[in-house]
Amino acid sequence: MSREWWRDAVVYQIYPRSFQDSNGDGIGDLEGIIQRLDYLNDGTEQSLGIDALWFSPTFPSPMTDFGYDVSDYCGVDPAFGTLETMDRLIAECHKRGIKVLLDWVPNHSSDQHPWFIESRSSRDNPKRDWYYWRPAKPDGSLPNNWRGSFGGPAWTLDETTGEYYLHSFLREQPDLNWRNPEVERAMHDVLRFWFERGIDGFRIDVMGGIVKEPNLADNPPNPDWTPDGPRVSRQLWVNNRNYPDVYPAVKRIRKVFDEYEARVAVGEVFGTSQEVADYYGSDEEPGLHLAFNFQFIHEHEPVHTPWEAETLRRIVHNAEATLPPGAQPCYALANHDRSRFISRNNEDGHGAARARAATVMLLALRNTPFLYYGEEIGMEDVDVPEERLQDPARFRTTGRDPERTPMQWDQSPGRGFSTVEPWLPYGRVDRNVQDASAQSDSLLALTRRAIWLRKSTPVLCEGAYREIDAPAGVFAFERFAGPETATVVVNTSGAAVVVPLRRPGSVILSTIAAEEGTRCESSVTVGPFGAAVVL
Repeated sequence: MSREWWRDAVVYQIYPRSFQDSNGDGIGDLEGIIQRLDYLNDGTEQSLGIDALWFSPTFPSPMTDFGYDVSDYCGVDPAFGTLETMDRLIAECHKRGIKVLLDWVPNHSSDQHPWFIESRSSRDNPKRDWYYWRPAKPDGSLPNNWRGSFGGPAWTLDETTGEYYLHSFLREQPDLNWRNPEVERAMHDVLRFWFERGIDGFRIDVMGGIVKEPNLADNPPNPDWTPDGPRVSRQLWVNNRNYPDVYPAVKRIRKVFDEYEARVAVGEVFGTSQEVADYYGSDEEPGLHLAFNFQFIHEHEPVHTPWEAETLRRIVHNAEATLPPGAQPCYALANHDRSRFISRNNEDGHGAARARAATVMLLALRNTPFLYYGEEIGMEDVDVPEERLQDPARFRTTGRDPERTPMQWDQSPGRGFSTVEPWLPYGRVDRNVQDASAQSDSLLALTRRAIWLRKSTPVLCEGAYREIDAPAGVFAFERFAGPETATVVVNTSGAAVVVPLRRPGSVILSTIAAEEGTRCESSVTVGPFGAAVVL
């Protein structure tokens, strides 16, 4: 059998509102993405060399949660373009060898979706059971104690019928009832609609929440929650996240993917390494092709993972130890829901240096790496003024706007993104593609080298993973296949380290470009917060 394309791919996440505005309304769009495709991959090493793109939701939406509240699963929101624009984007990507993944939101729809409008119209409407409706308890209290991810109860009273409906997120995002076979069939047909248009796969939102405990039983309290303590959930989400019945539903979704050739299902899942691994299924009953492991971002959500060697080693060890045979990890360092990497790791001012080492690590690990737009030029969280905050999910924080600001292409007032005031403000002007492209030692140059090296070095794509001993503050591992072995050294300490090598080789990638090509006989020296690959 030929090797699946997604095993060797580097995937780039685009937040469409923030990538490129082509029509001067301050919002990025699909035409803008088409205009920037050569930056992503034009077939030469002057481009990033991206193999696949994942677009955050582009479906029609009231944009209460910026596309994660879908009012039509088979269309394109006018802010982004039309179905014809999407078809052209798919074609232009495929022309360059770039696969396309859309963001499927199966857990909930918008309250403006025709399905929900019907469902709420009366208690005996045929689509009533497409969503979760419950009366108040006899004492007048809510149907259960579940909390919404954005704060407050997960239930809202609908005055039309006098019953409550469930919403795991905003009240404008009612949860679909996946225990209803009609809902499951309709959502499977959504996948088929897009596969027929040439989409290569989906990132699946809130994969672990689509099937709940059948009686919607209360969740137990979280013993770590206190009113003034860290921002953690008040309860343990055992009945509405990773409930055991979700795994058979995932396997049925996989069967739809398997109706088409070379499609990939990537799930947004949360939990322990074992819970993530369970989403892959088995050879006999396959589940997801890939399930995100977010532990480089937050090992124990919502607390950010520290950039420490022992932590990195443990995360990878646990992932490798729990995945079923033939499965491959899927890591990311940032995304549209979490603070950007440099901002999370910049307490001492060395966030940019850590970002370079993290890039080497991510692209050298055994995994399908996902890069978030702008990380390759070192974009940081932007301090968005209160009056310009957009995110409806902000509570006790500024929300997710700081990591969603427009891509910065040059130093012009509109940063090459737009000719008008953008929907969110820009970040620091020196983080832009034009300047980074002119600097041989920029993070962008390093990212390009790392991606193209990965493409041309089979052991970095296909090799197995083996952790090796290293000095304190160093995460070191080997990738090996046949006679070839690559040694990867990530120094999370603020001092240079000398790391013994089990075999001689040459530095083929380093956070310091000038060190590439250096011959190493028995050891490699890696500078503070640096990283190197020896082959």
